[in-house]
Amino acid sequence: MDRKEFLKQVAAWSAGACFVPLLRVDPLSAEEKPPGQSTLAVAKGKDYEALVSKVLEPLGGIKAFVKPGARVVVKPNIGWDRKPELAGNTHPDVVKAVVNLALGAGAKQVLVFDRSVDDVRRCYASSGIQAAVEAIKDQRVQCVFCDQKKYVPVDIQKAKSLLKFEFYKDALETDCDCYINVPIAKHHSLAKLTLGLKNAMGVIGGNRGEIHKSIHQRVAEINLVVRPKLTIMDATRILVRGGPSGGNPANVKVLDTLVASADVVAVDAYSTSFFEMKPADIGSIAAAQELGLGESDLSKIKVIQA
Repeated sequence: MDRKEFLKQVAAWSAGACFVPLLRVDPLSAEEKPPGQSTLAVAKGKDYEALVSKVLEPLGGIKAFVKPGARVVVKPNIGWDRKPELAGNTHPDVVKAVVNLALGAGAKQVLVFDRSVDDVRRCYASSGIQAAVEAIKDQRVQCVFCDQKKYVPVDIQKAKSLLKFEFYKDALETDCDCYINVPIAKHHSLAKLTLGLKNAMGVIGGNRGEIHKSIHQRVAEINLVVRPKLTIMDATRILVRGGPSGGNPANVKVLDTLVASADVVAVDAYSTSFFEMKPADIGSIAAAQELGLGESDLSKIKVIQA
């Protein structure tokens, strides 16, 4: 199925069709690879808003990803009723900076959302993300609660385990020109770590417990559907134990670091080092590499210290 047919199918679903087949997702050719593919930037600093611009500079800046008139989704982790210092969610200063940069690049719309685990209103408030986004005071940006009517059933081509699942329509290519993935690096009791690939859990509907039945493979497979043009890993402070929700300040380690790339697999692979692990220790990274979603071999990734 080509891209035009995929768009027709999504339009048909919107009119009441029963499901939306996904276009076949194949490894990108050299010509199709987005700016920064297999190149990764790392930056450190205490001013987190300034740090976002700094880490994007080696990748061509935000304008390499967000074009004038683009519909942009900024997808942080807002899963938990936790204050910023507890490292349960993406830092609000990082989210605010990404949104401001997207607006500055000429985006006509920026949506910020997540399907929270704890009560969504408490998560949005406690995380500081809702207040940070609303403080921008620009009509083009909204921090929204997910609408249950917007989850679309999708056939997942190339999947071995998760053949069909529901995805949030605003995160799909039909409604989003640039999906920016802004996860936080954390320990996870089941998956070992929750990083960029697993952040896509926040745009799926249905029973997310189904993903846990084969978590590493299925986390990789949902990334066949939602393909970020840019991933910015929040490692300003990480959760080294007690994840993914956290709650104990003793489990938080401050690193004042951001990692960015067009390759989400490369970001995840590099981020394992924050926990004294290797990419091979995380099954979803290996599965994503096998599916052609990115590069996990750090020797093949150009790392730039911004």
